[in-house]
Amino acid sequence: MMLRLLSFLLFVAPGCGYPSTQISSRVVNGQDAVPYSWPWQVSLQYKSNGAFYHTCGGSLITADWVVTAGHCISSSRTYQVVLGEYDRAVEEGPEQVIPINAGDLFVHPRWNSSCVACGNDIALIKLSSSAQLGDEVQLASLPPAGDILPNEAPCYISGWGRLYTGGPLPTKLQEALLPVVDYEHCSQSDWWGSSVKTTMVCAGGDTRAGCNGDSGGPLNCPAADGSWQVHGVTSFVSSRGCNTLQKPTVFTRVSAFIGWIEEVSGRRAGRAPALAPPRGAGGMGENS
Repeated sequence: MMLRLLSFLLFVAPGCGYPSTQISSRVVNGQDAVPYSWPWQVSLQYKSNGAFYHTCGGSLITADWVVTAGHCISSSRTYQVVLGEYDRAVEEGPEQVIPINAGDLFVHPRWNSSCVACGNDIALIKLSSSAQLGDEVQLASLPPAGDILPNEAPCYISGWGRLYTGGPLPTKLQEALLPVVDYEHCSQSDWWGSSVKTTMVCAGGDTRAGCNGDSGGPLNCPAADGSWQVHGVTSFVSSRGCNTLQKPTVFTRVSAFIGWIEEVSGRRAGRAPALAPPRGAGGMGENS
């Protein structure tokens, strides 16, 4: 009961890491993203009464695999993934709609839906057919295992989550700058306290935040070589509201799960996934 009062899950019923489109200069208090500027962003959708509805985000990490949040997955639902999506209200051309087989959903074995603060809120989805890569659909780059972001690292959340607590879902992909709040600050008693673990990343604050529908989507952070890396999987916010003072959005820290990601996707795909840092130079589901 105490945990339910503290946290609120955010789901609603060229080379990897290099977008070919310019990121704009600057979700809750976010803005419309430049179309296809986060080309690894996916919309995870579930079937209800013969139609599919957006529930969570995710990131395409190989042509066959998507990473999302554990709480986004239910064994009783039928899912599809949409790649190359920007405006969900318009068929724009680059969209790739890929069904998901029931046996191709892999939630982390230690994820416990009754204990959000225990962590491990991460899942992998095997696509029923390979993504076709291009300008609008590209692979995310993941950070090296164990990598920790510094305080105030300038990361962006992206997703189709609610524009404010209890507000509408946008049709166009949103983005917002969420500076990282390091563990030392985020775990203080008047912040998230013990609800935050070292396998999590906090980012944002009381002005900009993730909200329902952003779950599973990426926390996109710049790397030294000019690429972007997905450091976080959007997990939860305060039950008092998506943008609550000293309760930044909490993400599963991807670098803490690189071994598990490689084990599951590498074995299932029959080959090692594209998880190395990029070469060269240069994010809370909705239920119904």
